[in-house]
Amino acid sequence: MSDAVINGLAGAGGGIIAQLITYPLQTVNTRQQTDRDHKKGTKRKQDVGTLKQMIQVVNTEGWGRLYSGLAPSLFGTAASQGVYYYFYQVFRSKAEAAAIARFKKGHGDGTVGIFSSLLVAAFSGCVNVLLTNPIWVVVTRMQTHRKASKLPKPSLTLSVTPDEELQTSEIEPPPYGTTNAVQELFDEAGVRGFWKGVGPTLLMVSNPSIQFMIYETLLKKLKARRALIGKANSGVTALEVRSATFLLGAAAKLGATVMTYPLLVVKSRLQAKQVTGGDKNLHYKGTLDAIMKMIQYEGLYCFYRGMSTKITQSVLAAAVLFMVKEELVKGVRLLTTGNIVNKVRRPV
Repeated sequence: MSDAVINGLAGAGGGIIAQLITYPLQTVNTRQQTDRDHKKGTKRKQDVGTLKQMIQVVNTEGWGRLYSGLAPSLFGTAASQGVYYYFYQVFRSKAEAAAIARFKKGHGDGTVGIFSSLLVAAFSGCVNVLLTNPIWVVVTRMQTHRKASKLPKPSLTLSVTPDEELQTSEIEPPPYGTTNAVQELFDEAGVRGFWKGVGPTLLMVSNPSIQFMIYETLLKKLKARRALIGKANSGVTALEVRSATFLLGAAAKLGATVMTYPLLVVKSRLQAKQVTGGDKNLHYKGTLDAIMKMIQYEGLYCFYRGMSTKITQSVLAAAVLFMVKEELVKGVRLLTTGNIVNKVRRPV
């Protein structure tokens, strides 16, 4: 089994586990990002803490709403991580081969530099976005769909019969599932609607690029440090994988998230259901139109709405993903080759 396939499968598995753990935070964060208000430069009363908002969702809409869109999200996570890690490994292998070729000609040290690593991650991210964007538009629609709570039971009076009371208390809107979101999106914008927000999402490929650049740089330094103190020349121990990769993945994701968060807010606004009537200032025609209206009517604060929730969710998810992925890669290699340690290609 090739390294590209191994890393693709491991990335998909790690992404699914991370998604299951952090999904309620993701749902709350998407709702925070898509909340709209015209009180420019002010913090609204609705901007409550993450935990309090989760409780509000449970009380008004039920536990299930925290996991709305989980099924397509898990599919999207598996597809995104699999596509990303597969193409990342493919492009990485080509970059390593090119670095070795340059080394043989007397240029460089035979290793992939930071800039090349950034390009590899960026190209992988672009392929991932173009192939999987429709899935995430549907997920955003489902996460931001508000389920109306049941009507409260009327007080018992002589004018309300028991039968009327039972009928009133059981009124509830039909469930909003994946097919509903797909149909609604198609009716609203046709096939093009499934690529809503693709512009800022493509720009956001800088997020995993920065993330993986930081992660690989820190991991490379860890390996060099191990060599200096007389440990194995390649690979890291199982204990270090479980601890170091968790911390390195968290640090890498934290830096990347803070830098690219405004793009994520714009993407969510574009992918959420658009207001077709009433206040036209809440309807976005495209990326630039969304940015201008957000600045004009809500101020710069709206670009960072819900960022604390996103940082918590992203850092935790990335840390779990990296840790699980490394373990899965080693496990697959052990089963297929009997050798846990990945052989490091050195320039000759």
